[in-house]
Amino acid sequence: MQLKYGCNPHQSFASAEPLVEGTAPITLLNGNPSYINFLDALNAWQLVHEARAATGLAAAASFKHVSPAGAAVAHPLSEALARAYEVKGKELTPAALAYVRARGADPKCSFGDFAALSDPVDIETAKFLKGVVSDGIVAPGFEPEALEILKSKKNGGFIVIQADPAYVAPVREERELFGMKLVQDRNAHVVGAAELDGVVCGELTEDARRDLLLGLVVLKYTQSNSVGYALDGQMIGIGAGQQSRVDCTKLAGSKADLWYLGTHPKVLGLSFKKGVKRQERINWRVRYIEGDLTSFEEEALREALDHPLEPLSSDEQKEWIATLDGVCLASDGFIPFRDNIDHAQKHGVRFIAQPGGSTRDGDIEAACREYGITLVHTKLRLFHH
Repeated sequence: MQLKYGCNPHQSFASAEPLVEGTAPITLLNGNPSYINFLDALNAWQLVHEARAATGLAAAASFKHVSPAGAAVAHPLSEALARAYEVKGKELTPAALAYVRARGADPKCSFGDFAALSDPVDIETAKFLKGVVSDGIVAPGFEPEALEILKSKKNGGFIVIQADPAYVAPVREERELFGMKLVQDRNAHVVGAAELDGVVCGELTEDARRDLLLGLVVLKYTQSNSVGYALDGQMIGIGAGQQSRVDCTKLAGSKADLWYLGTHPKVLGLSFKKGVKRQERINWRVRYIEGDLTSFEEEALREALDHPLEPLSSDEQKEWIATLDGVCLASDGFIPFRDNIDHAQKHGVRFIAQPGGSTRDGDIEAACREYGITLVHTKLRLFHH
């Protein structure tokens, strides 16, 4: 299959072919994907397919540049989240609910994403996708009317890929890089409930088991190093591709805070003038929370609102973030120093799953006991590159 182009437009030749003719894991139904679109689609499909198996719930992911911006399973929304995601009063099927949650985790980063669903795409999900900025979707099937809705998106250029749930990948995988061929056993370990058997301290709730399993599956398909925060069936912060694990923890924590601040009464109370588009409203809420508006942005935001702009103070933010609780943290590699725990607890983390195996495991356990955090050693490293 000839692709649109490689990683960059000047890399004009790019193709995608199955290793064995007639055994491709996917079928292109619409659009002209690029090399990166394909990387996102293949990784995202594996994530949602595995998350479905691990949790028993419909799963969705929002991918950008070969890492998920968000991922979630179908779990009811609170009234505040329904307002924040602008779906209050709408009937959401499990597939639509999972994707609404996945995209709502980090709406700024999900702009122009590649979507993935574990379940067939229904009309409700297609209609939601129709109204957001997205490059394409991969799923195991599409209702006829839903497929037509998606094909009409982006003037017919929206990428639609159908995945084969029965496809079994080869035992080994290879890639070429700078004249070298690298070969390794594929990471075929399927994340499951057994990963959470090694409780070191504390106790796991059923909600925490679901969220930790989701977190582990997500990190399996996230560029390493990576740390993810999960709550109520969705990732609320993903720190990917950092060289230092504590930087992953801080980055994921800051994203979790931003997500949670999206439910602050002042944020939900922002009232926009008629004609301000959905994506503009979402972008303005994020910038309002971030607070570092340029003079041009502040003037534009004031113009977009139908009421005076009242800033969200740092004290108000801290007070709100202090109420965030019950968060799960998953790490793709062992946590080497307790500073990760010190930072994680600032963001409401109460459950942690990590491989263990550090020479400072005792320090990590002591910190978790100090903060009342349940710690699980999975004995499973999930690096992904």
